[in-house]
Amino acid sequence: MPKTTAKSGAANIHAVVGSDEAEVKRVAAELAHQLTPADAGDFGSEVIDGVADNSDQAAARIRSAIEALQTLPFFGSSKVVWLKNANFLGDDPKSRSAAVQSALEELATVIDDGFGPEIALLVSATDVDKRRSFYKTLVKRANLQVFDRLDSGRAGWEEEATEIVMQRAKKRKLQFDDDAMELFVLLTGGDTRQIDNELEKIDTYLGSSTGSLPVRQAGVPPANAERAGKTHAGPTAKMAVPQITIELVRELVPLSRAGVIFELSNALSARDLDLGLTLVRRLLEQGESAVGILLVAIVPTVRNLLLAKDLIDQHGIRRPHSPFQFMAAMKALPVKATEHLPRKKDGSINAYGLAVAAQHAHRFETAQLIDAMRACLDANMKLVTTQLDHELILTEVVVKALREPSS
Repeated sequence: MPKTTAKSGAANIHAVVGSDEAEVKRVAAELAHQLTPADAGDFGSEVIDGVADNSDQAAARIRSAIEALQTLPFFGSSKVVWLKNANFLGDDPKSRSAAVQSALEELATVIDDGFGPEIALLVSATDVDKRRSFYKTLVKRANLQVFDRLDSGRAGWEEEATEIVMQRAKKRKLQFDDDAMELFVLLTGGDTRQIDNELEKIDTYLGSSTGSLPVRQAGVPPANAERAGKTHAGPTAKMAVPQITIELVRELVPLSRAGVIFELSNALSARDLDLGLTLVRRLLEQGESAVGILLVAIVPTVRNLLLAKDLIDQHGIRRPHSPFQFMAAMKALPVKATEHLPRKKDGSINAYGLAVAAQHAHRFETAQLIDAMRACLDANMKLVTTQLDHELILTEVVVKALREPSS
C-alpha cells in the first residue's frame, strides 16, 4: 500500500504529504475535522489556501499561516490552523525562490519555538522536496504522514496494490474472485483515486436492480445471486457478500494498455493461441512497439511460468488455488532454493508474478518453456537486427510458446 510514515512529534503539529493526491486530501480533511473543536463554531479553524500562483503569493500565504499561529483563538477556546494543499514545498522555480524560502524559514522557526497548546497546526501538500530544511523540520517536529503513489513500473507493486484494493473493497463489503482481483489491480495501477472511483462504480452497479451481468456470491448459485444486505430464506439466514467476477471488471472498468498486456499474459498462460494472437495484433494497432510487447508481456510470462514450474517440480509444491497460497509455500523454502528468483529493489523475492504463473504452470512441460525462452531471444534479435514484419515475428514466438508438443 502507499508508504505511510508516522513520526511522533509535538502533539499539536501535524503534516500530511505525498504524491498520492487523493489520499493526502482525504486524510488531511479527516484530520482537520478531528482537530477542530466541536464547540468553537466558525472560530475553531483557520484555513489558509496553499495553492499559490507565484512566489510572492506563496510567501504571503506562509506569513498568513504564521500570523494565524500567533493569534490566540477567540473566547479562550482552541483552534486549528490548516495550511491546505501547499504547492510551494516542491522543487520548482516558485518553491526555490528566495521569498518563499525565507518565509518557510520563519515558519520553521515558529514551529521550532512552539506555540500554545490551544492552537494546532496542520500542513498538507502533494509535491514536497524532501531535501529541503522545512521538510526536515516537519520530520523532526510534526506528526508526519506520508502517502506516496505506487510506482507501477517497480517490481512487486502488484502485491501492495492488491492490499489496497482488498482493504477498500472490504469496507464496502465487496469481494473479488482471484482473476477479477488481478485484472482490477492492473487496470487501476495502484492509483487510490481510480481504485475508489471504480469500486464505487461496481458497488453502485451491484446495488441497482437493473444489473444484467453475472454476479456470483460465495457459495450461492449464479441464478440466486443477490445484493449484499439481502438475506437468504431460512432460520439461519446470513448477509450475502457479492462476489465480483472478471466479467464484471471487464465490463465496468476501462481497459487500459496494462489491461491488454494482462489479458495477453493470461492468454499465454492459458495456452489460448487465438486470443493471444488477437491481443498481439491489438497492441500493435494501438501503437505499442513489438520489442515492448515482447519484453513487457511475453518474456515475463514465459520466464515466470518456467521458474514456477521448476519450483513446483523440484520442491513438490502443490498446484495453488490462489497466488497467496503459492507465496506462502515459497516463504517456507530454504534460501538456496529461491536465491535465483527475480528480486525487488529491497532484495525480497518478486513473488506475485511467480505465484500467478504457478496457477497455470501445469499446462506446460519444462522443456517446452525452455524452448519458448529461446524463441523469445531469437525474436528479440530479429526485431532489432532485421527488417522482418514485426507482427510475423511475434506471431511466430507466440505459436512456438503455445503449440502442443508433438506426440
